[in-house]
Amino acid sequence: MSSVSKDKIIKNLTEENALLKEAIKKLENKIQALERNEKIYLEALSLAKKKQFGSSSEKTPQSEYEELGLFNESEQEYTDNPVEPVVKTPQGIKKKEPKSGRERLIDKNLIETKIVNCTLPANKRTCPVCGEEMRKIGMEFVREDVQLIPAKLVVRRYFRESYECRKCKAKNKPVIIKAKVPQPVLAHSLASASTVAHVMYQKYVQAVPLYRQEKDWLRLGFDLSRSTMANWVIRSCEDWLEPLVDRMKLHHLLKESVLHCDETPVQVLKEEGKKAESKSYMWVYRTGKYAEKQIVIYDYNKSRSGEVPKKFLGDFDEYLHTDGYAGYNNLNVTRCSCWAHMRRYWCEAIIVETPGTEKSAAETGRDFCDKLFHIESQLENMTSAERKEERIRQEKPLLEAYWCWVENLNALKGTRLEKAVTYAKNQKKYLENYLLDGRCVVSNNLAENAIRPFTIGRKNWLFCDTVRGANASATVYSLIETAKANNLDVFDYLEYLLTMLPSIDFRNHPEYLDDYLPWGKCVTDYFERFKA
Repeated sequence: MSSVSKDKIIKNLTEENALLKEAIKKLENKIQALERNEKIYLEALSLAKKKQFGSSSEKTPQSEYEELGLFNESEQEYTDNPVEPVVKTPQGIKKKEPKSGRERLIDKNLIETKIVNCTLPANKRTCPVCGEEMRKIGMEFVREDVQLIPAKLVVRRYFRESYECRKCKAKNKPVIIKAKVPQPVLAHSLASASTVAHVMYQKYVQAVPLYRQEKDWLRLGFDLSRSTMANWVIRSCEDWLEPLVDRMKLHHLLKESVLHCDETPVQVLKEEGKKAESKSYMWVYRTGKYAEKQIVIYDYNKSRSGEVPKKFLGDFDEYLHTDGYAGYNNLNVTRCSCWAHMRRYWCEAIIVETPGTEKSAAETGRDFCDKLFHIESQLENMTSAERKEERIRQEKPLLEAYWCWVENLNALKGTRLEKAVTYAKNQKKYLENYLLDGRCVVSNNLAENAIRPFTIGRKNWLFCDTVRGANASATVYSLIETAKANNLDVFDYLEYLLTMLPSIDFRNHPEYLDDYLPWGKCVTDYFERFKA
């Protein structure tokens, strides 16, 4: 074999070898991509199954707390002056007896007690032995139950009395005075404060759609259609309740230093410029945990753009707690991201992991968050200045260790773990902003909890028909959630507002509305008398 042919064979073999290596490399890359995609799809399937069929709780299992050593029950529960379950009596001290199950269930202040005497008729009171008439010697308690007395409707007809002065009439100068009549909620309507408040309470607190309420009203003898109920709610909001919410927003909410914000989709069928199946959004804003006045305000908008909260907040430029949505980035505020969302990313990564003997990266990330929340729980009763100082002392070193750990964490691209790491890195500067002020908190749970009643109601009534209906819903939810936050009975508060506001000249004197906010003088006086 000549040297030329030998060199040619070697060259061909070298080229073939290079081609094979390249093909093998491509196949290896393809296998890695397929394995990565398989892991991503399996993670998505596992997470979807957990969300649909698993528990929604995000609590760390108790056994894992014990392994972490984050919580020591003896140290956590210890107090210098524990409250003992004892009561003092003139005879000394005895152990306080726990309430029975019935005592816990029945509120004697709210439920009327009726005595039912079981007696023998007169003709049965003769002695079966001698025939002598028997006499009563005592009474024993046998049992108790709770009776339901169904609601009933009462038609109220208003008559106004007129008075004249006979002396002036004799002088041909008649003087007539007529008694005042309370202003109606809606003119020329059968609506009363209690009926409108009931419709609102059933829909926005109990999540009962109007078409279901329609049947309940008919059962009570009132053929009240859902369209009429919708009209009552919308007109009552526009006439009386919206000015109150606007007053609460402009003169109280936006004057706070710490706010929370969140949003959730809602479908509005009849909205100009949008398809019926397209998404609109209900936004919620509320005051911080340590604010003197607790306020929750809903705001409907067809867009999720960052311009929506920018327009709502106006000149507000202090602390705003949000989730990780990028639409909040351009607001003129100090944005505080939510550690509960950060923790949720780690928890989702744990769900899709294959159980192992060693602690995974996702579990480590979750444990960092748990430690942070544990420290926060111990700072709740401090002043803002003390809380800020303790956060710098206890939490800042923990955060430094957390970010160092995150920076050195390698995760497969596209997996839930990689998403958690990316979220952490993108939100780092916002997640630490709560350290700047002791009035801030580590999560946006206040806003999430405030918007949850709306999401629960949405599952039942599914959509809003018109923009006016969506705005009315925002108004009613604002008053309901603010009433809850201030420990007011929701139905009583709505009924009181719809009774009083029609007779108040708040359009010429908007300051009158201050007395009807949940902490206002008129409301406070009313509920004190009501409870008394």
